[in-house]
Amino acid sequence: MPFFFDPTYLLLIPAILLSLYAQAKVQTTFSKYAKVPARSGINGAQAARELLRQNQLYDVKVEQVSGRLSDHYDPRSKTLRLSPEVYSSSSLAALGIAAHETGHAFQHNNEYVPLKLRNAIVPVANIGSNLAFPLLLLGIILSMPTLVQIGIIAFSAAVLFQLITLPVEYNASNRAVAALESGGMIQGDETGSTRKVLNAAALTYVAATLMSILQLLRLLLIAGGGRRNRR
Repeated sequence: MPFFFDPTYLLLIPAILLSLYAQAKVQTTFSKYAKVPARSGINGAQAARELLRQNQLYDVKVEQVSGRLSDHYDPRSKTLRLSPEVYSSSSLAALGIAAHETGHAFQHNNEYVPLKLRNAIVPVANIGSNLAFPLLLLGIILSMPTLVQIGIIAFSAAVLFQLITLPVEYNASNRAVAALESGGMIQGDETGSTRKVLNAAALTYVAATLMSILQLLRLLLIAGGGRRNRR
């Protein structure tokens, strides 16, 4: 079987390299500051509960969930789920991640517009990312431009989701650092260290956004090539 190289894959190289760097940065930064205890001595779960109490969010639960760096906030059940290494650790890394996820609870309570938009388009974005390539290829093979256009539009929803995610995540991180400082849970040079952990985590979202944008550009090039081949 002959080997065919698709040159459009070259477009993805910058995003792939950034993704690899971001993943390595997250792991190394988290590992470094997971060994640095906060002077306040509280752990991630205690920090999250105290921040929720200070903001009068008594209906948000804090639970431990399995997995490494599997921390997230579930707006449907109003539950803050923290991984074991964040839940019970009093490191600066743990406090930063716990406060970041608590920041999403603040956003949800305050009806932060970008978060509402992101949650609203999640179903469409998931469907779009799964169906875009099959629709595009099927449209090219069957010479049906409408299917190609639907595929591109579908994937555009996934790109929009990633673009909206960036301000949501950065806002949660900014809220986290400010809340930890005002609550006396971090102080002095601990602020910069905690911010480094959150900035490293945010870089993964930047990489994901770049990947989705370049994938969309790749789809457009493939669609354009398919139209030229039909002429």
